[in-house]
Amino acid sequence: MKIAIAADHGGFSLKESVKKKLDAMGLEFHDFGTYSEESVDYPDYGIKVAEAVANGEFDRGILVCGTGLGMSIVANKVPGIRCALLHDTFSAKATREHNDTNVMAMGARVIGPGLADDIVELWLTTDYSGGRHQKRLDKIADIEKRYGQEEGVSGC
Repeated sequence: MKIAIAADHGGFSLKESVKKKLDAMGLEFHDFGTYSEESVDYPDYGIKVAEAVANGEFDRGILVCGTGLGMSIVANKVPGIRCALLHDTFSAKATREHNDTNVMAMGARVIGPGLADDIVELWLTTDYSGGRHQKRLDKIADIEKRYGQEEGVSGC
């Protein structure tokens, strides 16, 4: 599994901690930035991960900002992305099983590194259940089509 990861300045420290967890899990990842705590705009980094996952270059994406809210909003603008804002392990498991989320966001000002590691590990190791949940994902895809968007991103 290949993971795309990014953060803004508010999420930089937690992103660095999550990278250690990914290393410990033996997972391949690419860090799309930011690379310091110098102030940046979260949309510039959230879009990089969302597009990389939507294009199939990476299997999953992890985004971190101060609250996780901004990054999740950005990611969910990209067709084919289902990004969940996660701050607890129950939601991490449920969103993989029921929603087949392919990007997750966390808030560094909301949770600490220990909980973040638990959330990341559970989210990355939980499989999509399919079955009765698929019709709901199909409805989400229909909504994207209704607004002129198609599955995945082309030409990015």
